[in-house]
Amino acid sequence: MRLDATASGVFPIAPTPFHPDGQLDEASIDTLIERYFAAGANGVTVLGIMGEAPKLEPDEAVRVARRFIRGFGELPVIVGVSAPGFAAMRSLSNAVMEIGAAGVMIAPLPSLRTDEQIIGYYRQAVDAIGPDTPFVVQDYPLTLTVQMAPSVIREIVQEHANCVMLKHEDWPGLEKISTLRKFQREGALKPISILTGNGGLFLDFEMERGADGAMTGYAFPEMLADVVKLQKDGKRNAAHDLFDAHLPLLRYEHQQGVGLAVRKYVLMKRGFIASDVQRKPGAVLSEVARKEVDFLLGRLAAHDIRARVG
Repeated sequence: MRLDATASGVFPIAPTPFHPDGQLDEASIDTLIERYFAAGANGVTVLGIMGEAPKLEPDEAVRVARRFIRGFGELPVIVGVSAPGFAAMRSLSNAVMEIGAAGVMIAPLPSLRTDEQIIGYYRQAVDAIGPDTPFVVQDYPLTLTVQMAPSVIREIVQEHANCVMLKHEDWPGLEKISTLRKFQREGALKPISILTGNGGLFLDFEMERGADGAMTGYAFPEMLADVVKLQKDGKRNAAHDLFDAHLPLLRYEHQQGVGLAVRKYVLMKRGFIASDVQRKPGAVLSEVARKEVDFLLGRLAAHDIRARVG
């Protein structure tokens, strides 16, 4: 299937599992797929920042994408194709679309500073991937240092028919969602799917501002799916109650530098992946940090039995 502006729900950002020796763990990809299905995922995104994509060889990136595409069947798989140069972006985009990806995700280069540079970059990116490949704009200024105003996002979306989704990760960013939806109501912006990231830290209110769902890698995708559904069903208090119970772990996981290590550790404890190893260079949790995460999991289990792990 091809990604379009009606996409909604939860698209987990998948980690790339590795064996302790740093080799790809494809069996854990299969386990991840099973657990994401059980969690209620509506699709998945691979080879994002959390997927350690820059550490993969080109053929490994295609192997990872192919495994997820085969496993997800009729559900959409978005593949991150961000790269320093357009040749690599073109090559990976063509390869994954050929094997059944639903679309690709493109982040702006950190060196972009002006509105004109950002808009121009996405024009060149579309030249690289082709006008028929659906794509997602990743707006993540905290990590990428690129500030995209709502008007800039609007221009990119309006100019490119194949721009069908925004991965919204600005912080603070609630007003940006409201502004984009206001553009739509006024007829100044075509329909676009908005899925939010930032570890899920603001998902409770992002849904109320008009987001269609979540695209992030929090180690409890079931919680993300539940909050999205509860908000869509108008069960606001229940959504916030569940979200609040997870907030201490969300906060801990969102630490710069060790966030992926925390996520992989929790996913390993929950049986999603066999090892929490990151391919080098990568952070390693100290024993003290592991005990802190275990403590948070124990406290969370009092409110959500899915946090009961060995």
